[in-house]
Amino acid sequence: MTEKPLTHKQALAAVIQVLGGTWDTQRAVLALRVAGYSPANDEAAGKEARHNLRELAKDGLIVRPDPDQAVYRPA
Repeated sequence: MTEKPLTHKQALAAVIQVLGGTWDTQRAVLALRVAGYSPANDEAAGKEARHNLRELAKDGLIVRPDPDQAVYRPA
């Protein structure tokens, strides 16, 4: 039986849960690349990372303590 690969959001959520700490776009891009995401360019990588961070915040997995900074931490 073949396992279905994780979505980018699921992969990022798993890494955040294991590593903890603070998460910004750059750290999320690195985590996604390690998980196998190969973006067309740096702009696409950042866009995907920011999208997934916002989605995880919306789901309540992470929070953004300072609304003036795009830095998240586990909830």
